[in-house]
Amino acid sequence: MPATGDSRGRRAERIAALRLRLAGYRVLARRYRTPVGEIDLVARRGRRLVMVEVKARPTEALARQAVPQRQRHRIAMAARNFLAANPRYRDWPVRFDVIAVVPGRLPIVIPDAWRDGDSRPGRVA
Repeated sequence: MPATGDSRGRRAERIAALRLRLAGYRVLARRYRTPVGEIDLVARRGRRLVMVEVKARPTEALARQAVPQRQRHRIAMAARNFLAANPRYRDWPVRFDVIAVVPGRLPIVIPDAWRDGDSRPGRVA
C-alpha cells in the first residue's frame, strides 16, 4: 500500500529532525500550528532559531522550488506567533531553512533559504 502524502510528510519531518539533531540542533517544536500558518520544525543551535520547512520531493530541484512566496509569508507569520508565545527567544537571530528529503540521499539542508523582511535578531517582519 503506497504511503499517503501526510504519512510521507511525517516521515520526512522525522528524518529532518534527526538530521538537525545530528548537526547539534535542539528541536523545540514539530508542526507548530497557528491560525495563520504552520512551521514544520523549530530548532535552535546556540543562540540562533531556525524555522524549517521540510519538503519530500523526488529531486533536490523540485524541493528547492516547493516553497512559494505565499507559503513563505505564512511561515513568517507563524514564526512571529512563535516568538510572541516564547519571549525568551525574541532577541535571537531567526533563519528560514528548507530541508529536502529526496529518495536515496541524505537530507539536504538549504540554510537561509529565504529572508523575510528585516533580518536583525528577533525580527521576522
